Amino acid sequence: EDSAGRYISPFHDIPIYADASKNVFNMVVEVPRWTNAKMEIATKDPLNPIKQDVKKGKLRYVANVFPHKGYIWNYGAIPQTWEDPGHKDENTGCCGDNDPIDVCEIGSKVCSRGEVIQVKVLGTLALIDEGETDWKVIAINVEDPEADNYNNIDDVRRMKPGYLEATVDWFRRYKVPDGKPENQFAFNGQFKDKDFAVNIIKSTHEHWKALIAKKTDGGEINCTNLTVSNSPFCCSQECAKATVDAAPPCKAANPIPPEVDKWFYYEKN
Repeated sequence: EDSAGRYISPFHDIPIYADASKNVFNMVVEVPRWTNAKMEIATKDPLNPIKQDVKKGKLRYVANVFPHKGYIWNYGAIPQTWEDPGHKDENTGCCGDNDPIDVCEIGSKVCSRGEVIQVKVLGTLALIDEGETDWKVIAINVEDPEADNYNNIDDVRRMKPGYLEATVDWFRRYKVPDGKPENQFAFNGQFKDKDFAVNIIKSTHEHWKALIAKKTDGGEINCTNLTVSNSPFCCSQECAKATVDAAPPCKAANPIPPEVDKWFYYEKN
């Protein structure tokens, strides 16, 4: 719900920009830093709630690959963006991963799941995840006490030495405990700067606009929204309330399995 208690989709109804003139973007926090549950905007569900990913019938948690504990940033997505699986990225040569663009927020505050924060973009990393382009935008909360000191990716290197290297290491190896190979990167794992990142975000916003206007076939993506007036998928609050009322009632949360706290060590390649 928004601040007025109206139902919204966190994917489609939260504006991409907090301040377009300053390239400040909204970010939906899906995973607070240091936690393990793989929570994400459910793009195929009506109104796109934040849900825990399920693989092979089990709730998904990311492993703790030494020296990391869970996610090492506040992790989430920029609303009103979409990495189109039918579009081959000219930079990476791979198609999009069918999700909103991902953000790693590097500020000092541990955010709450579902919180919407305003972020300043600093750069991006191009992960190639099982053959798909999966951009990881590096950003900082504009309310962070040190936000004024961060204006580009080089400022992260200077102010938080080792953090970018740890970010590459995390994304390279986080699926290995699940029996998968190390992930690969475009640009040899090098970060691209702020201007490059902003252009990528803007291009994914254009793909989203085509999706929400039904100019692109989104397949199983659920485009139901309440605020995009020119969208054929726009519905009323009454329709949204019926969707929410039809959802099964919340039950007590499953206990976190003890193996989630296991630490994994292995030799780097």
